Amino acid sequence: MKIQLFQVDAFTDALFRGNPAAVCPLPYWLSDDMLRAIANENNLSETSFFVPVSHGFELRWFTPEDEVDLCGHATLATAHVLFEHLDFDGELIQFATRSGILEVRKQGDLLAMDFPATLPELCPAPETLIAALGIEPLRVYKAFDYVCEYESAMEVRAITPDMQALCALDGRGVVVTAPADAHSNADFVSRCFYPKLRVDEDPVTGSAHCQLAPLWAKTLKKDALTGYQDSERGGFVYCQMQGERVVLKGKVVDYLAGYITLQEKQSVNEEPQ
Repeated sequence: MKIQLFQVDAFTDALFRGNPAAVCPLPYWLSDDMLRAIANENNLSETSFFVPVSHGFELRWFTPEDEVDLCGHATLATAHVLFEHLDFDGELIQFATRSGILEVRKQGDLLAMDFPATLPELCPAPETLIAALGIEPLRVYKAFDYVCEYESAMEVRAITPDMQALCALDGRGVVVTAPADAHSNADFVSRCFYPKLRVDEDPVTGSAHCQLAPLWAKTLKKDALTGYQDSERGGFVYCQMQGERVVLKGKVVDYLAGYITLQEKQSVNEEPQ
């Protein structure tokens, strides 16, 4: 059995920037163990798998460790592959996911994703979190991640977290954020750490902006914002608040296309001969 594999860089217009994702179209669902094994073999922050259904596509996302509930950059990557390589006929794609129906449409040279928004709630700062980050934040919020607000982008760039300590926290991971520098093309900056998912620092995280966009929209009193994820690769996420939803926009660049070859009746746990 051969499975197509595309690898693209999401939330960027330049190769080797943004966040790489693998995209695998499937005729039907393989076992969860096989999907985990493929994602582990790809060793990227996310591998997306999708299957056609009557109303669009079912979409699932896997890190090298496990399946996740929501992933922005791999959804953007999947839509790009459908539009640009698999001859999808239309302007709007619907994905059925663990987080409900997600829609992606073309918008000029951008792809726009309609995602659920989550406003993080102010919370006490766990001592473990402060110690792991090394620089005390102004405020700490909680949604599906801890979101730590800093005074400056310089502080965000200076953080070198203790990943083992971050693994001891509840929640998915930790996001650090601050207002962007005055001369920048963004409204806010961020970095995202997910060591429990074997992704120590994610280059550009669409799902994190489902929390960041509502937070900064409330703080800056504007509904259209630009986020820059200030990782080593870096990338821009263009955000538009729409009530309890947020539209996240970005660009995608192709890197490779190929095939995964699976042997007939292959087991992911079989011993070498």
